[in-house]
This record gives sequence, C-alpha cells and structure tokens, in this order.
Amino acid sequence: MTVSAHLELAAAFREDGFVPAGTLLSADEVEAYREIYDRFLAGGIESGDKRSDLGSHAPRAAGADAAVENITQIMWPSALHPEILELPLHARGLALARELIGDDAELDFDMLIHKAPHTAVPTPWHQDAAYWIDLPDTRAVSIWVALDDAGPDNGCMWYVKGSHTRPLRPHRPTSDGKNIQCDCSEDEPGATAVPVTAGQGVAHSGSTLHYSRGNSSDRVRRAYILNYRPAAMIRLEREQGSDHGLNDNERKVRNAGADRSDGRSGDRSDD
Repeated sequence: MTVSAHLELAAAFREDGFVPAGTLLSADEVEAYREIYDRFLAGGIESGDKRSDLGSHAPRAAGADAAVENITQIMWPSALHPEILELPLHARGLALARELIGDDAELDFDMLIHKAPHTAVPTPWHQDAAYWIDLPDTRAVSIWVALDDAGPDNGCMWYVKGSHTRPLRPHRPTSDGKNIQCDCSEDEPGATAVPVTAGQGVAHSGSTLHYSRGNSSDRVRRAYILNYRPAAMIRLEREQGSDHGLNDNERKVRNAGADRSDGRSGDRSDD
C-alpha cells in the first residue's frame, strides 16, 4: 500500500468512524484460523467463563442445537490458546491500529464472535465504549476480521457514519440483563452495511454505533476481533481492575457517558 493510500485509510477512519481494511489474511491463513476457531467452538480448547451468548435475550430458533448459542462470544482466545499469537493476524492488526490511532497502540483484548446458520438473532446496536470505563484518552480501534464471507443475510457489520463524533447514546441492559444495547436502526441516517469476504477486515472506533443482523442463511459466520488502544490507557485500565473479561466476564454499562440509570434523559443530540 502506498503512503497516500495509508493516509486515505486513516482519514476515512477519522471521518466516518470505520473503514474497510482490505485483505488481512490469505486463504491458507484463513484455514489455519478456522481450525483453531472450530476447536474453541467444539470445546477442544476450553474457554470456561470466557464463553457467553450475546443473543441470550432471544429464544432459540426452532430445531436449533441446544449446545450452540444464538451468538457465541469467546473472550481472550490469545490468552486461552497462546499459540494463536504465532500466526500473523495480531502483528498485522497492530500495524493497522498504529496507522489508525497512533504509534502507541497495543493489543487491549481479542475475541471470537460466531453466528451459526439459521440462528437468526441480531447483535444489538451498541457502542463498544459503553462497556468500557472512562479514560482520559479515548482512542481505540476494533478490527473485525471475517473468517467466512459475510453479507447482510449472515451477519456482516453495519455502522453509522459519523456517530463516533457525537456523545455516547444511553445504553441499557438487554431483557435478560446479560448484555447491553441502545436505540438505533438500519434506517438511521448514515447506517451502512459492510459486506466482506473471508480474510478481509473492517476497523471501527470505540464510539461508532454498530450491529449485525442475525444469520438467516445456510452459511456459518466466524469473526475474529482484535481491539487496540494506547499502552498508557491499557495500564490505567488494569490498575482500575478492567481487563475486558480476562478475570470477570460480566457485560454491563461502565462508561458514565452511556449510563442513564440515574434517571437522566441523556443528551440525545446525536439522534
């Protein structure tokens, strides 16, 4: 990629709050990640309390495998299976993160999110920063990497352009209290679907509104997500006990800007 292309990538990320990142893995590399990914899903690599259901608020589809979550999330695959760090994605993700948010970026955490065929449960609209504690430096980038072709019917990502420039929306627990969500829809001005093929990635900021539809197709949708932020902010998080599920995988609103539990109506100038 040329210098001008790198600059255009970073400029688009700053303006829109997300940017397609192109191909990050070759076909052979995708297969290597799929093999490890499927071992996680089948329990060959134990994930314990780092495994949860992002779609636990919705009933299971008729005939669905009772052992398969609506939306499987496994936090910290790199801690559970350190051999994955010997593969190329983390290094490539770090290089991309430093282009987008600065040379002080380091890996904060990683995760797997899987949507089995016909589970048909959307990931609720949210902003990642709502899950995170308040920090003086809010730079962060999540790199969402497809291990299968992903389109609207099986759960590609949707983003709202420019939403990262406005205040966080009020977030609330999902109906079962195990995850969080906010008000938004595909009809929101700037809402954009980003289909990708296996091996491609898309990067978004911590305050960009995003979601994905449920998988209504016959195809699986496996995604590997890496999150980066400044090293000093990672140290500050850890000092305050925040480790994104490494020790406590409770998913709740932690950012004061997204918390309206005190009864305030919230600043909805971003609607």
